[in-house]
This record gives sequence, C-alpha cells and structure tokens, in this order.
Amino acid sequence: MTPTREELAPQLDAAAASWLDTALAEAATAAEDGDDDRATAPWELRFATAGRHCGQDHADAVRTLLLREAGAGLPTLTRLYQRGSAAERRAVLLALPDLVTGPGALPLTEDALRTNDTRLVAAAVGPYAAAHLDPHAWRHAILKCLFTGVPLDAVEGLATRAHADAELARMLADFAAERTAAGRSVPADLHHALNLTGEES
Repeated sequence: MTPTREELAPQLDAAAASWLDTALAEAATAAEDGDDDRATAPWELRFATAGRHCGQDHADAVRTLLLREAGAGLPTLTRLYQRGSAAERRAVLLALPDLVTGPGALPLTEDALRTNDTRLVAAAVGPYAAAHLDPHAWRHAILKCLFTGVPLDAVEGLATRAHADAELARMLADFAAERTAAGRSVPADLHHALNLTGEES
C-alpha cells in the first residue's frame, strides 16, 4: 500500500519534509492540469531525485506517493519505468495496484521478470501480478523467484493461485530434479510452494 503524507512525515527531517511538500504540490498541480502525457512534468524530476533528498530508506514510499498524487496514468508510468534507474522502476512496479485497474501495465511487470535484479523481481510479483498475470506467466514468475533467490513471501496470493495447480507442481518438481542432478541445493521455498499445490509427495 502507498503510504500517506502523514505516515511519512514523522520519518523525515525538516528539509526532506519541505522538499516532499513541494514535490506533492507539483504532482497535484499536474493531476489537476491533466499533464499525464507531457514529456517531463516538474514532479517527475523530483521522482528521480527522491532518494537524494529523502534518503534511500524512504525513496520507495516517496516515489509511490508522488505517483499517486499525480494520478499517473499508464503513459507516464511507462515513460518513468523505461527511462528510470532500477530504484525508479521498482517504485513504478510498487505503485501499479494503486494506479492501474486493468492489465495494461503487464508489459512493465513482464519486463521486470525478465531481469535478474532481485529488487525488480520482488516488486513485480506483488498484487498487480496476482491480479493480472495469466497462469503460464505466473508459474514462470514463481520459478524466476526460486532461480534468483527472491523469497516466495514476496509473491502476493501465492497460496490461492498455487492451490491444486498440477502444472505448477510439475514445473517445481522438474526444477528440483534439475538442481539435484546438477549437484545444487533445492531452495526450501520450492518445497513450500509444492506443498501449496497439494502435490507434494
């Protein structure tokens, strides 16, 4: 969930809080003016520098709050994702459940799942993926998490979607067999996911 300004305030020093107030005002103005398709609105520059001004620990929260305040639509989200650093891309992915109701942003999720950046993979398997990834893509997202070491706790709706999924069970069993044959350990999370399918022997 995107934090509120009130939730963030106690965690920021005076300079960061002032910077955020200005950034949110710019984002709100952009939303009122309907500037979603504009190449670079002022708040977008602040989106890029959020970590520098508010600290890396708060960068995700600040960026997702800016996106929500601006009412960023798919064109803006796509532009920010494509042009952004890994940290900026992560914020876009985290904001998708708040801002996109249909499957239109799936290309962003799918792009993140093609990377080996664990920050992006973890962000990509949140509520938006749970709601919109088709079964084939979702199963491969589970394998991607296991392959890259992203804990399956990051996967929204894992228990619900894995339940009675015989194809996922087969894929997990094959993955485990490949790891064993190669002399590599099998992630503990794999057995957890297999148990959820109901196919664990």
